[in-house]
Amino acid sequence: MRVIWLNGAFGAGKTTLAERLIENHPQLLLFDAELPGFMFREIVSLPPGGDFQDLRVWRRGVVDTAVSLLEEYGRDLVVPMTVVVPAYLDEIFGGLRARGVRVDHYFLNVTAGVLRKRCEAQSIWPDDPGRDAEVRAWRLAQVDRCVAAASGLPAGTVVLDGELPVGELAAQIARAAD
Repeated sequence: MRVIWLNGAFGAGKTTLAERLIENHPQLLLFDAELPGFMFREIVSLPPGGDFQDLRVWRRGVVDTAVSLLEEYGRDLVVPMTVVVPAYLDEIFGGLRARGVRVDHYFLNVTAGVLRKRCEAQSIWPDDPGRDAEVRAWRLAQVDRCVAAASGLPAGTVVLDGELPVGELAAQIARAAD
């Protein structure tokens, strides 16, 4: 059982890379760890910062859901998810490893200027301009924090140049998995 965790700032290309990995290796299963966060956000109040990652129940839910998917479907997971708080990464990865899951952690390193351009160009909610603007502003506000996270990644993290073409990044991950 294995999780390929694609980490990096918003706009780093995690989802695009995850889609390419699955296209190249259809046996992989995509797990969007934001979905449990959206669910918990509907059930309990968010902490003052408004980030569902600050909820311990989200971090536990990510581990439980990942393990359930691995056990139920017998397919390795690709998880494109920004997590830059070291204690949260330790908690999630430690929880997975304690349950016998191998975690391959990749961080897509992209310069702040490129990230800002990508975030400005993306439309997350094209049918809801107000919500789209809120999400864009939140993502842009996270750029510096996410870029700084590259200096405090857990041991064993593979740092990739997120400005390379997605095909090259997918090939690097495939070679590292062998």
